[in-house]
Amino acid sequence: MPGYGSGGSGGNGNASAVTRSTLRQQIADALRDEVLAGRMQPGQEFTVKEIADQYGVSATPVREALVDLSAQGLLDSDQHRGFKVHRFTFDDFRTMVETRSLIVDAIFGHVARSRPSPPAPQAMLSVRRRAEEAARAARTGDLDILIGYDLRFWRELGALVANRYLCDFLHRLRVQAWVFSVPFLRLDPELPARLWGGHQDIVEAVARGDAAGVRAEIRAYDDHALVWAERMEQRERQTRREG
Repeated sequence: MPGYGSGGSGGNGNASAVTRSTLRQQIADALRDEVLAGRMQPGQEFTVKEIADQYGVSATPVREALVDLSAQGLLDSDQHRGFKVHRFTFDDFRTMVETRSLIVDAIFGHVARSRPSPPAPQAMLSVRRRAEEAARAARTGDLDILIGYDLRFWRELGALVANRYLCDFLHRLRVQAWVFSVPFLRLDPELPARLWGGHQDIVEAVARGDAAGVRAEIRAYDDHALVWAERMEQRERQTRREG
């Protein structure tokens, strides 16, 4: 994807630093999207030079972007071979789901005790739109659209009730969970039936100020994810036995 520019040299030092920082973020975002879409597969190896050539940029912002993605758990680095897409396991996925469930349950329990009134309607508008688009994408099996809206939905919903550090951590877990799930979902002939689309139910519970209802909906969402993982793992075992 050319057109990012090289970040340049010379000129104002602060401007160059800002440009490089922006470029670093753009490359990290683009590569994250490639991994989320399944176009970069688990275990796929590549070097800084290959990515720099692909995007038509210098090596420095690429290396910084790859280090950022490694810190987020999406890539593994090897001093001699470059980088590769991290391969998550079924146990990893279950741990992600269980961890986010514990955190979200604690968040809404705290909200129920300290801020029982629902958010202002204006604050819910964007979250509601994300929920509608995510639910529509889940019904039609449009995985690429679903991932984008799902991540935005949870991030914006979290911002209404949690601090930035918890939101960032939960967002990272959700990205990792999607990265694990996408290769399996791409091959599933019954894709729409496998996708959870209860975003609007959660929004309605939040709008009512029903913290217990929100927690129940989110538990159902997490249970759906765990049942799906168990089904996929059994299918993998069967495939290995037959192979």
